[in-house]
Amino acid sequence: MEQLHNYIAGKWHRSETTDYLDVVNPATNAVLVEVPLSAAGDLDNAVAAAAKALTTWRRIPATERIQYLFRLKTLLESHWNDLAKTITAECGKTLKESQGELQRAIENVEMACGIPTLMQGVNSEDIARGIDEIMIRQPLGVVGIIAPFNFPAMIPFWFFPYAIACGNTCIIKPSEKVPQTMQQITELIHQTGLPAGVVNLVHGNKTVVDALLDHPTVKAISFVGSSPVARYIYGRAAAAGKRVQCQGGAKNPVVILPDADLEMTTRIVADSAFGCAGQRCLAASLAITVGSVKADFVDALAQAAQQRTVGNGLDEGVQMGAVINRGSCDRIHSLIQSGVDEGGKLLVDGRNPEIPGYEQGHFVRPTLLQDVPVRGEVATTEIFGPVLGLHHVDTLDDAIALVNQSRWGNMACLFTSSGAAARQFRYEAEAGNIGINIGVAAPMAFFPFSGWKESFYGDLHGQSQHAVEFFTQTKVIVERWPKEWSRQF
Repeated sequence: MEQLHNYIAGKWHRSETTDYLDVVNPATNAVLVEVPLSAAGDLDNAVAAAAKALTTWRRIPATERIQYLFRLKTLLESHWNDLAKTITAECGKTLKESQGELQRAIENVEMACGIPTLMQGVNSEDIARGIDEIMIRQPLGVVGIIAPFNFPAMIPFWFFPYAIACGNTCIIKPSEKVPQTMQQITELIHQTGLPAGVVNLVHGNKTVVDALLDHPTVKAISFVGSSPVARYIYGRAAAAGKRVQCQGGAKNPVVILPDADLEMTTRIVADSAFGCAGQRCLAASLAITVGSVKADFVDALAQAAQQRTVGNGLDEGVQMGAVINRGSCDRIHSLIQSGVDEGGKLLVDGRNPEIPGYEQGHFVRPTLLQDVPVRGEVATTEIFGPVLGLHHVDTLDDAIALVNQSRWGNMACLFTSSGAAARQFRYEAEAGNIGINIGVAAPMAFFPFSGWKESFYGDLHGQSQHAVEFFTQTKVIVERWPKEWSRQF
């Protein structure tokens, strides 16, 4: 069985550890490779390599640094299909979803190529007689990126292209559940000729994470994952004096008004709730019907859920793949049962489906639970699976109140044909990403991936100008050049 290596100082290195974990295809339960659960010493070596590279890398002009990103963009595009197949094999999503993920990764490379402009400072002449003031941006130093399993290609790209374009060096820790994708992407990074130590890859679990959070040379941490882990990482890294951005979990509501286009809304909500098997932080997880739309929408959505084709994401015609592993299946099953025990009505039960040819796979079909208590476990827990809870209220004001009582604030969406209702919703809904007739309000690379409440810990988000600000520190220079001090010409 192939064993993966760490990438440190421009070379592949076997980990110091003897502890390896099987990486499993969620659709077949077949072992793909073994990933090292690296030791803290591996992380120390990567940090030393990054620190050494920083001395030279930060002095290279931004216009030269981005040339490596231009090369990476070309390589990502030329290896598009192979990378998408790897994502599907280890993550479980459909091939189309994997291709969409790669497109978003490439868009962030394109955005980071604008660093010569994005990183510009400001200046004011004559703030007092003969005195000028200038603000410039400089890199932080060595930074760490801790990525989740659900978007193994896209999410590291929210961070590292901006980090290195701004003159930082970095260590990427991919999820040990899906390490192959970043392993292959790192090989492409190597092919760009990027100087050794600028980007390093260390596989592992909590041991590597804690070493990264505690290391005094590491100046910033970027993380995406569940809220409990985000809170832990934010607290520990901040206590160590680091700059931190932690995207957490979500419980995303979608509100459907009576004037919404029923056919379009049903299709979009189903895609949001069941796409990527519900394993994304922008998946719709609560649908709130308002007024007279309830019966028609619920019937249409139940039909869409029952008709969705589930299977191996590499197979033709499959609309939804597997969840990541058996433990995830068991957790989702338990939460569905909790919803029933709390008094919810199980309209569509997706537990224990039979997928011909993939009996060992980790599948949960689309599931609908109606009228679960709004403060119950199902309505307040991030299930991270293809389970949609259904609620009903009488007015838009009631719906917004229900949205805002949540401790989460990642995304909220409204389906309507009323501009006035849309404006009220986007103004009053307490979430960082708002969708109007959109089911997955995922910001483009030139906007920050926002998040409020317990869905985000920090100040500056990933992507766009937020990433540039996060990975730079400002320096203000106040200068005077008296005439009598200058050489006369």
